[in-house]
Amino acid sequence: MHLNFNRKYIIRWCYYIAGMLILALGLTLNAESNLGSSPIISIPYTLSFLCPVSFANLTLGIYILFVILEFILKGKDRRWTDILQIPLSIIFTRFLNLFTQWFDFTDSSLGVRLAVLAAAIICTGVGAALTVNMSLVANPGDGFVQSVAMCIHKDLGTAKNFVDITCVIIATIIGFAAAGSLVGVGLGTLIAMIGVGRVIALFNYLFQERLRSQAFPA
Repeated sequence: MHLNFNRKYIIRWCYYIAGMLILALGLTLNAESNLGSSPIISIPYTLSFLCPVSFANLTLGIYILFVILEFILKGKDRRWTDILQIPLSIIFTRFLNLFTQWFDFTDSSLGVRLAVLAAAIICTGVGAALTVNMSLVANPGDGFVQSVAMCIHKDLGTAKNFVDITCVIIATIIGFAAAGSLVGVGLGTLIAMIGVGRVIALFNYLFQERLRSQAFPA
């Protein structure tokens, strides 16, 4: 029994780490498609065009805000381990920097960029679902979405759509207020706003029970 528990705990961490890397890749590809950033990070992406602070550091700032809001929304259900999302954010945003250096589709055709966007949406949805389902330390964006889902009594995919729409609206307001136009928000943002939530819902429908049976003791 003890050996089985250890094996499942290792499997759980492997799924979690894989999910984090897939999620970071998805967010990077979304931005690098040059069709607009992923909705959940549209605010820091927009701000990165308007101020001298890097995209990764702005993302770190918004993630810390997500952790604070998550603590408020969870109330008595908050856990001390939720604070670990902050050091996780530091590591995660460094991976954003790394993947950004690897990929550049600025001069690619529209067809290539749309294919990159499709891959980004799939990676973001799968990565988010994997990390949240492993119930370890959630990515702050997804941890915040999970706390919203608990508050509004909806599934994770629906809550994801709600949070994404809110982030895009705020990013749009910032862009028009500061530059008089859309900044960092585009077709890719709108497609991802709907697509990522649906990928999460589909992934959980197909694989959630199987993954949890592999990663959690009976």
